[in-house]
Amino acid sequence: MTGRAKGGKRVRPHAHGIPAGATGALPLVAIVGRPNVGKSTLFNKLARKRIAIVEDVPGVTRDRHYADTWMLGRDVVLVDTGGFDPESDDPMQGGIANHVRLALEEADVIIGVLDATADPLPADREAVKLLRRSERPVLWIANKCDSPKQVLSMAAHYELGIDQILPVSALHSRGLGDLEEAIVSALPEAQQNEGSARLDAPRIAIVGRPNAGKSSLVNRLVGEERQLVDDRPGTTVDSVDTLLERKGQALVLIDTAGMRKKKRVHGSGVEASSVFAAIRAMERGDVVVLMIDANEGVGEQDAKIAGLAHDRGRALVIALNKIDLLSAEQRKAAVRRTQEILAFAPWAPILTLSAKTGRNVGRLIEAATRAVIEHRKRIPTGEVNRFFEEVLEKHPPPSMHHRPVRFYYITQPQSRPPTFMVSTNHPDGVHFSYQRYVINQIRQRFGFEGTPIRVRYRGRGRAKQVR
Repeated sequence: MTGRAKGGKRVRPHAHGIPAGATGALPLVAIVGRPNVGKSTLFNKLARKRIAIVEDVPGVTRDRHYADTWMLGRDVVLVDTGGFDPESDDPMQGGIANHVRLALEEADVIIGVLDATADPLPADREAVKLLRRSERPVLWIANKCDSPKQVLSMAAHYELGIDQILPVSALHSRGLGDLEEAIVSALPEAQQNEGSARLDAPRIAIVGRPNAGKSSLVNRLVGEERQLVDDRPGTTVDSVDTLLERKGQALVLIDTAGMRKKKRVHGSGVEASSVFAAIRAMERGDVVVLMIDANEGVGEQDAKIAGLAHDRGRALVIALNKIDLLSAEQRKAAVRRTQEILAFAPWAPILTLSAKTGRNVGRLIEAATRAVIEHRKRIPTGEVNRFFEEVLEKHPPPSMHHRPVRFYYITQPQSRPPTFMVSTNHPDGVHFSYQRYVINQIRQRFGFEGTPIRVRYRGRGRAKQVR
């Protein structure tokens, strides 16, 4: 629970998992309410970018979702929560309610969202009771006030015993200026170092098919139920960031929605948005941890996900989860099968683990951290050219159409992923087998385990990407 320092100023307790990109001093603003009142739409507008998935279906947002934003000179962290309905028979609702309470424990200010187009429901009354017990500043808004008639109809919610309700239309951005002023007024005093620090921590995107154990892995690492875990596929819908401090090192964990085969994803539905969010999470990550249910084995969809990571130039670690359900021989067979299916990425380490029991979870994080280091590594130009001279002396490039192919020098202009540029007189004349040879020689000398590398051949102002 949040305590109070001398003088009555509230201080936030130390947490093992905190919002990505936030310092300990940044104030948190939580958005709370029953399902389908427009919390995610409000979250996106206040964050000034589309992060949370918005769909006119109750229960779309199930996990807490964080975003850094700026309000009238103050840096804040927004927290979007799943809608809770205490009368629902769905067992998921119990987990959602627990997550709402966890978010309230972290929050400095709470936005309670009501629906101006509907009379108060029992779930609204439960929300009022819950927020009154939170002992936090609560700003109540009536969302969906798209017209003067709806502004008048919101008065029905005063029967809940609320002193003040702000009329807002998140969809049309009406009333958001007044809401931001109220939020800033309710925030604790700014600390001198607020917003001054930003962490360049390695970002680990945890991806995979539904029910592979991604959220269980995050929970195991963080040490609390930050992600909602359920044995039904599709529990995690949005991508969620958690900042983890482990052995003195900061790491950002990005848990993502399970990605299903394209034929099972409808273009306008929630799963399609979840897949897009997972791909965007890959692009935000330094390294992708591909979680595979070892009991089910690697499949075609796993290979496609690994291919997406490779195409986006992300480091990659393969995690075979749930090995506590397999015998030693079955584990060996699962590793061999994974090596065969993912043969296009032999540089990606394969680890076996159990997120449930914690077995080898530490090794997985160590492998992901090493992959990030390799992903960011640069080789000095002098060193890489001396190496290349040895390669050319041992095995010069073959001629193409009776025309000799000459290499002049090589540089590494960028990392993330490591990218090399070779100056040559005939960029189109480098045979694909020699391209593969060059990449293998680079790996043999400089490592780069866990990350793809790119080699481009340039001549007379043109560049050709090889791999």
